[in-house]
Amino acid sequence: MTTLANRIQYLAESETLAMSRKSRELKAKGHDVINLSLGEPDFNTPDYIKIAAKEGIDQNFTFYPPVAGYEDLRKAICTKLKRDNNLDYEAGQIVVSTGAKQSIANVVLSLVNPGDEVLVPAPYWVSYREIIKVAEGKAVFIPATIENNFKITPQQLKAAITPKTRLLIYSSPCNPTGSVYTREELKGIADVMAKYPDITIIADEIYEHINFVGKHESICQFDFIKDQVVLINGVSKGFAMTGWRIGFIAAPLLIAKACDKLQGQFTSAASSIAQRAALKAFITPPDSTNDMQIMQKAFRERRDLMLQSLAEIPGMKLNHPDGAFYIFPDISSYFGKSDGTITINNSNDLCMYLLNTVFVALVPGDAFGDPKCIRFSYATSKEKLTEAVARIKRALSQLK
Repeated sequence: MTTLANRIQYLAESETLAMSRKSRELKAKGHDVINLSLGEPDFNTPDYIKIAAKEGIDQNFTFYPPVAGYEDLRKAICTKLKRDNNLDYEAGQIVVSTGAKQSIANVVLSLVNPGDEVLVPAPYWVSYREIIKVAEGKAVFIPATIENNFKITPQQLKAAITPKTRLLIYSSPCNPTGSVYTREELKGIADVMAKYPDITIIADEIYEHINFVGKHESICQFDFIKDQVVLINGVSKGFAMTGWRIGFIAAPLLIAKACDKLQGQFTSAASSIAQRAALKAFITPPDSTNDMQIMQKAFRERRDLMLQSLAEIPGMKLNHPDGAFYIFPDISSYFGKSDGTITINNSNDLCMYLLNTVFVALVPGDAFGDPKCIRFSYATSKEKLTEAVARIKRALSQLK
């Protein structure tokens, strides 16, 4: 009888993908499910990017690319980082991968030895925990509260560091909370980390362009810490290109070379055609087309609609997200309540209750490191969001 390796038995299924799968199963049975579980823009990839992909096919970009990505794409990423973020990188410091998720995995697997500690502000994106687990590292969670808009303080960070600490990983704008670190807050983190030059920071900036407070701030802007930082980004969120699977790192040369070496054994290069599309995305200034502005405006309007609607539900405790497309309310006031048949003991119970009774799919906060919360993705139409909240309000009113 086949026995699976320990690493796969210990690995948890992605909760966001699991809820999406359950939603599809209910839809297949004829139920009208509103899926607010997946973090995927409901916009189409802009036409100018799709045209570039078609041109790539016609120009026969159909052979193995270099493992780290085509040089013109890596140079375009450097141009983008200088243009949009005032950051200086060379093409050799860029590694293009099959999505930002692989980029993160490459870095963690390249740096973490068994038993090494990785600091993870909580709430966190679901895959951080499991990627650390695959590397046989130990995730050390730093709890951030809704009262502090789900952001950690420099004091918390310093207190969590031990001689075993190898990495710090965080996202801003944040999945699942939508929180965005300000320049001053990032400076506080940088000041702490500068005292520990052997610790690397993974700055996940995949939601850079879905930001409602203006200019995106990166911890890489502080020159005294830049050599300790690996910047993660890609095209999935800001360019509505989730299916194209293109992410990248901008990193110190030693780490970039390590990730190139690792990726060469795992996946080789990302799709050649997707790379041609990404090249067009990065060389096009964000303010030269309306696509990004239209998408950002829609997300802001949906956020405001959701905050207003959810605030009308008794027991919903909300923060004010400044980016991404998520709301992460504290719903612990419903714990211990029942509709007479089902008792809500935790966020997973509440999500399953809402899915099975009113067919709205959400993700429990346990998946993100805060069991008191649930995650709403508002990456869908206002009409669906309004209907979803109406259903949720009706279902929650039955809990006594």
